[in-house]
Amino acid sequence: MHIDKETIRKIAHLGRLEFEEKNEEHILKDFNKILDWMDKLNELDTSNVAPLIHMSSEVNVLREDEVKVTLKHEEALYNAPKKDSDYFRVPKFLG
Repeated sequence: MHIDKETIRKIAHLGRLEFEEKNEEHILKDFNKILDWMDKLNELDTSNVAPLIHMSSEVNVLREDEVKVTLKHEEALYNAPKKDSDYFRVPKFLG
């Protein structure tokens, strides 16, 4: 399967991509190389190949969540530049 410059322009428009016209030929060659490679892959018989769901068969080993206090409230506010009773004071950033 080969595509032409008009198809490249349409794909660029749909993808909201912008490029200079002098780069069109280079992009067209690259796109056709990708499609040729995909055609080559399509020649392979993959009917007995299971679909790849994960890149690795490893399973995440996560630690159990443990509730523990690592920093007391007063210690957390101790070095705060501005505080208001139990809270940090920060500049207003919403309009």
